[in-house]
Amino acid sequence: MIAIVDYGMGNLFSIYNALTRVNASSKIVQKPEGIVGADGIVVPGVGAFGKSMERLSHFELALSEELKNGTPILGICIGLQVLFQRSEESPGAKGLGWIEGDVIKLPEAVMIPQMGWNRISIKRHVDILDGLIDGDMFYFVHSYHCVPTHKSEIAATTDHGIEVVAVVSKDNLSATQFHPEKSGIKGLRLLENFVRTTRC
Repeated sequence: MIAIVDYGMGNLFSIYNALTRVNASSKIVQKPEGIVGADGIVVPGVGAFGKSMERLSHFELALSEELKNGTPILGICIGLQVLFQRSEESPGAKGLGWIEGDVIKLPEAVMIPQMGWNRISIKRHVDILDGLIDGDMFYFVHSYHCVPTHKSEIAATTDHGIEVVAVVSKDNLSATQFHPEKSGIKGLRLLENFVRTTRC
């Protein structure tokens, strides 16, 4: 079973329906105990960094334990950004800190937000990108982007006037800036790959 974390900030039913389409058993969970023992965990999200961390705080301990236990975790959109230490969007708010680095605003020289379909460039092979290639298109909606301290954790980028991190991967933790649940066949392939990494 894959647990979809409901902390009031996500496109829950879109991701639930997408997981169903790839034949995954999933459920939306509203309490930390709901993720304990899950085969995999999805942290979706839309909205502001600070508010997301505020609402995610009661899941933090359980999520950290599952991460340490090797449970595959997938973050989506703001679910990627909260993995970092901090964000310019919410000064003073602390992220989960599972990935070293910052979340910063897109520069004024580019269109803000980045909204719509864009191509990815794969930097290294990771399981969730299996079967995907450079130029595959995914759906993005964001005004801030992630800057990992360790570039080795970047799995794919996209071009939005600047190079924007599109996918990060570190051990059993993966995350995307784009929305795979809104990205058609390629997005479903990524979700199918994630399901394959779980204990399902």
